[in-house]
Amino acid sequence: MVMEIKKASELEKNVSHDISSIFVDGFGEHLTFFSKKRETLTAALAHMFVTEVFYVAIIDGEIAGITACTDGHILSVHPNKQELRKHLGFVKGTFAYYVFNREFKKPPIETGSGKVSIEFVATSPAFQGKGVGTAILEHLLSSPTFTEYILEVADTNTKAMNLYRKLGFKEFTRKKQAFRKLSGVNYRVYMKCKTND
Repeated sequence: MVMEIKKASELEKNVSHDISSIFVDGFGEHLTFFSKKRETLTAALAHMFVTEVFYVAIIDGEIAGITACTDGHILSVHPNKQELRKHLGFVKGTFAYYVFNREFKKPPIETGSGKVSIEFVATSPAFQGKGVGTAILEHLLSSPTFTEYILEVADTNTKAMNLYRKLGFKEFTRKKQAFRKLSGVNYRVYMKCKTND
């Protein structure tokens, strides 16, 4: 199994649908208000992923995992109200637009000057347990351009938190999650890793 890590915007074909599919697999449980159908969510969200800041793991020609890495100058998602309404209907599409804009209009923590936000780490179910998430993160952490990496993870996602700790990330703050019972998340945990330490 040969794995390559590439910037999504550098691939010959548009992989927005693949990114959306893996995003829905990884985070769809938090999006069921908008639709319970995986295909509907994938189609509704495919337009909003900014491939210039997404990195993908490729195994045997298939997109196996995704991660966004941004210094805040280019946001990782750019939702379009009309696209969301087209797939989710007027009410849910409009609501999704406002929710996504509120959640994703800026990185969760200040970035810039070598400090970047890592977002949306997810692996296709077909490739889970094969080191895909680790490979993408190690690729990003080896970049000479950045010196500090920050990410946000749900406190209930202990598997991801353990991976991040293994790679050198340390928790530096927690924020209470709004609508905890609805989301199933108690806290948003913020972790950072400095590569110049």
